Amino acid sequence: MLDYFDLSEFFPQDEKDLQISTREFLEEKVKPYVANWWEEGVFPTHLINELGKRGLLGLNLPVEFGGQGLSALAYGLAMYELERIDSALRSFVSVQSSLVMYPIFVYGSDEQRSYYLPKMASGELIGCFGLTESSGGSDPSTMGTRAVRDGDDYVLTGSKIWITNGSIADVAVIWARDEEGEIRGFLVDTSSPGFSTEKIPGKMSMRAAVTSELILEDVRISSSQLLPSAKGLRSPLSCLTQARYSIVWGALGALEAVYREVCSFAQERKTFGQPIASRQLVQAKLVHLLSSHTKGLLLAWRLSQLKDKGSLDFGQVSLAKRDNVRCALEGARIAREILGANGITIQFETIRHMLNLETLDTYEGTYDIHTLIVGREITGFNAMG
Repeated sequence: MLDYFDLSEFFPQDEKDLQISTREFLEEKVKPYVANWWEEGVFPTHLINELGKRGLLGLNLPVEFGGQGLSALAYGLAMYELERIDSALRSFVSVQSSLVMYPIFVYGSDEQRSYYLPKMASGELIGCFGLTESSGGSDPSTMGTRAVRDGDDYVLTGSKIWITNGSIADVAVIWARDEEGEIRGFLVDTSSPGFSTEKIPGKMSMRAAVTSELILEDVRISSSQLLPSAKGLRSPLSCLTQARYSIVWGALGALEAVYREVCSFAQERKTFGQPIASRQLVQAKLVHLLSSHTKGLLLAWRLSQLKDKGSLDFGQVSLAKRDNVRCALEGARIAREILGANGITIQFETIRHMLNLETLDTYEGTYDIHTLIVGREITGFNAMG
């Protein structure tokens, strides 16, 4: 791992071993092929069971539910390595772990935990998280999806958009308003009559990820599929805090990838008889990338400590997501600039990471939205309306 301040000296050996083994696996089994998957718009579903065998799904959930019971730092390091190869991998694991397994673990019944979590940890079942709607991505209070009680069942009607894993999921965590207007969470079998998905075409970012629209037309589910403890908007937002934490680490993995690529290129590429790495402007840009990564790693590490202590505040996650992703995106743009014409081809990693980071800068709350979240926290005034 790129670690200019030797921060990993403070990491427990188990966490370092997990990171090393994950990196070795990804270098051998994924990196040689990922550019083609990205270009073809294909997610490597054949890797899902292997991700489960390696304990990367639900990594920090208790062992009795199929998790590894590891720390927030271990989870963050795994997300770092996955995104270093491609955002599609980190997004898949993050959705499975933070947005599906997490709400089942925190808000689900004992029966739901016992049934779903071990199967999801192994990769036998794939999940997706249905919150965002076309009427407002960063304003889930406008939610139009409805859940109407009918005897022992609920009937769900509505649609969700920009849903990672949507078209390959076996179960969807669907957030909907009940008849009292309260937001509730439901576990919906994607084979249920009236449930359908459509892959979103034409993406120029996150091309190797599955991104879908979910359509629910009078989908009938048993009341036993209600997440009993999930009530109100705070429930789905708590899940987003978990997912945003994974992005804080993931963005740094992408930044390492472009930094290492452009450093190597700058030392080999010559102009006027000298490597471009000898030029002052190029050195200044490389130092900027290293500085951004170093500060981001310190931020992510401290966040992991707060998370493990149980004192992590969502505003802290917002600040870290906002800063680390934007720094990684700007770093990728600088790296592409140094690469010159080479930088627009997928023979180099940088353009792929740069385009993926455009999505990271947007989803799970944009840079501006997280600015306003932190602004509200420090002033007490809500500038979002």
